Amino acid sequence: MSVGVVGVAVVSGLLWSAEPAVRRVRVRAGLRHRAARIAGAAGVDSRWTVQAARRWAGARPEWACLVAGAVLAGAGQSVLPLLAGGAGVPLVRRRLAARAAARARNRRAEAVRELCGALALEVRSGRQPVAALLHAVGEARGLGGAEAGVLAAARFGGDVAAALREASAEPGAEGLSGLAACWQVAVDRGAGLAAGAERLAAALRAERDQAADLAAQLAGARSTVLMLAALPLLGLALGWAMGADPLRVLLHTPAGLACLLLGSALESAGLWWALGIVRRAGVPR
Repeated sequence: MSVGVVGVAVVSGLLWSAEPAVRRVRVRAGLRHRAARIAGAAGVDSRWTVQAARRWAGARPEWACLVAGAVLAGAGQSVLPLLAGGAGVPLVRRRLAARAAARARNRRAEAVRELCGALALEVRSGRQPVAALLHAVGEARGLGGAEAGVLAAARFGGDVAAALREASAEPGAEGLSGLAACWQVAVDRGAGLAAGAERLAAALRAERDQAADLAAQLAGARSTVLMLAALPLLGLALGWAMGADPLRVLLHTPAGLACLLLGSALESAGLWWALGIVRRAGVPR
């Protein structure tokens, strides 16, 4: 069996698991009911059909690397693109996990800012600090695991400052350590909790605005790096448009294989180096 047939077989076997993630929400609601209805009309076990549809709807987008590698393997009659696509799956998965963690960190940081602002408003409106904290935590959703400990300490007479300091260990919730200090000062010395929470909320908002401005300034550099990294793909497309067969040269000739390996190594090193510069520039000093 030729490599092209193998590539087509892999594609047909993996397309069901590589549906882009942007379609999950749109199709998942009606997919189960539709599959069960069709299966019942055809005399098929509806439970098996619903489970298959659920697996298809819950596909992970990183498998698109393997699908793309299989397509190129079939087009170029070589197993190398398939191996490269398989190697790219864990890298893309790790990158997607890092982006999801960054989004969760940003949501938690926003919840901390909302908590500080709501606490200041509740205390100024006349509520006692514990009642104000309970109400503010209820409004500032998104604290994640940090929320349970703070609520328990406030409801059952625990050490609220210690609970806030412990919760500040969560990524994105570092601002709770400042709120713990404000709470400790207010409890021990009777200082104004509202004023401290307002200043803390203002400082956290200023830090957020500074980070957003820095990210906007670095967006152009990051886009330039990614555009330059995509130029080899443009070269392959131009080769096909001119009637050449770049995949055959790269995958089936010694000189082409040498150029492919050397070019891939240099491309990866340059991309890692350039994105490292952009990433380090985005770290606040």
